[in-house]
Amino acid sequence: MVRKGEKSTRALFRNLSDTLWWKSVRAVTMVYYAKKKRRAQQYLGEDGSHKKERKLYNDGYDDDNHDYIIKQGEKFLDRYEISSPIGKGSFGQVVKAYDHEEQCQVAIKIIKNKKPFLNQAQIEVKLLEMMNRADAENKYYIVKLKRHFMWRNHLCLVFELLSYNLYDLLRNTNFRGVSLNLTRKFAQQLCTALLFLSQPELNIIHCDLKPENILLCNPKRSAIKIVDFGSSCQLGQRIYQYIQSRFYRSPEVLLGVPYDLAIDMWSLGCILVEMHTGEPLFSGANELDQMNKIVEVLGMPPDHLLDQAHKTRKFFDKLPASEGGGYVLKKVNGKDGSGYRKYRAAGTRRLHDILGVEGGGPAARRRGEPGHSVSDYLKFKDLILRMLEYDPKQRVTPYYALQHNFFKRTADESTNTQQAQAQSHHQHVGGARLWGGSERMDVEGVRREDDLLQPVCQLQHSPVAIH
Repeated sequence: MVRKGEKSTRALFRNLSDTLWWKSVRAVTMVYYAKKKRRAQQYLGEDGSHKKERKLYNDGYDDDNHDYIIKQGEKFLDRYEISSPIGKGSFGQVVKAYDHEEQCQVAIKIIKNKKPFLNQAQIEVKLLEMMNRADAENKYYIVKLKRHFMWRNHLCLVFELLSYNLYDLLRNTNFRGVSLNLTRKFAQQLCTALLFLSQPELNIIHCDLKPENILLCNPKRSAIKIVDFGSSCQLGQRIYQYIQSRFYRSPEVLLGVPYDLAIDMWSLGCILVEMHTGEPLFSGANELDQMNKIVEVLGMPPDHLLDQAHKTRKFFDKLPASEGGGYVLKKVNGKDGSGYRKYRAAGTRRLHDILGVEGGGPAARRRGEPGHSVSDYLKFKDLILRMLEYDPKQRVTPYYALQHNFFKRTADESTNTQQAQAQSHHQHVGGARLWGGSERMDVEGVRREDDLLQPVCQLQHSPVAIH
C-alpha cells in the first residue's frame, strides 16, 4: 500500500521529468530548425523558393551538372555578350554571342567545369589550332576556332557562327532526303575535308562524323563545315575504345580492332546514304543489333577480320571444324523476351534496292528527275560500297574517293552548275586534284529541287548548335 505522501512525491518527479523532457525536445527542435533555416538561406535561389533545394557550385556560377548557368546579356571578358543557348551535350553547352570587338555573331562552346572534360577540350583546342594553321585560307571545310579563354573555371572556345546541321536539313525534308546532286556536293566537300585531315602533318581522326556534326555555312548555300572535334585524336594517340555514334560506328570499332582514319570514311558512307534516302542506313538499337543490320546489307565480315578482333564473340559464334570452322551471327533476343529477333539473311537487304537504283530512287521519289538516272545511281552505289568495305585496309581513301566517277560532271546538270564548274579553281592537297569553288555557289541560282530545299530557307534565323 502506497502512502499519500509517496504518491504526491512520485507525481512531482513525473511532472518534473515531463517538463525537462519537453524542454529538451523543444531545444533540439529549435536547433534543428535554426540550422535548416540557415541552410535554406545559404543554398536556395534568390527568390527563397522551397520548391527545390539547390547547392552552390563554383560559387553559384554552375548548376549541379557542372554547366555554367547562362544569363542573357552577360558579357564574357567585357567583349562577348551572351544572347541565347543554341546547343547542349555531354561536353557542356554552346551559346550564341555578339563579339563587340569584331562586331560579329559567334558561337561559344562552354566546357563543363570538370577535369576530364577540361582535359579533352584542351586536346580539341590543340587539334583545331593545328587544322586552322594548316588551312589558313579556310578552304577545307573545317570549322574555324577564333580563340579560347578561361571564364569562371570554364574553358570557352569561340567559333565562327554557322547555320543548320545536316540532320536539321533532313528533318525539313520530312526525312525524304535531298537530291543526288546535293548529296554529291556534300560528298565532295567531306571527302576533301577527310583528305585534308589525312595529311601526314595532321593525321587526325574525327571519331564522331554524323549529320549533326556537319553544318551548313549559310542556309541558302551548299557549303558545309565539319564541327565537334571533342572526341578526335591523332593517329597513334588513340584515347578511347568507345567512339563514334552507333549508327555510324565502323566494324573495326564494334569488333575492338585497332582503328585509324578509315573509320571516318565508313561514317561518311553511312551519312551519304542517309542524306539521300532520309533514313539511317544502319539504325541499331544496340551494338549487337547494329552488327546484324550491317550484315543484312553487306554480308558477313571476312574471317581474317573476325579472327583478329577481341570482341568477335560478342557478335559471332565460331563453328567447329566439322561444320566448316567459319562464323555465324549470335541470335538476338526479341524485345518482349519471347523468341529471337528475325533478320534478313546476310547480304539480302541490297544497297541497290535501298537506293532504288532502277526504281526511280528511294521509294521512287526521284523518278524522271534530271541527275537521277540509273547510271547516276550505279556510280553512287559503287562509291558507297567502296566506303563501306569491311576491311579498313581495303576501304577507299579520300584521295581515291575524289577520283571516283560519281564526281565527274555530266551533261544533264543545269547551266548554272556548269558555269560554277568553269569558275572553280583546282586545289592540291597531297597531290590530289580537288574542286574549289563549285560547292560554294549560291543555290538560289540553280533549280531548288536539286539543291537546298525550300523549308530550310524558312528557318534561316535559327542557328544550329555545334554538338
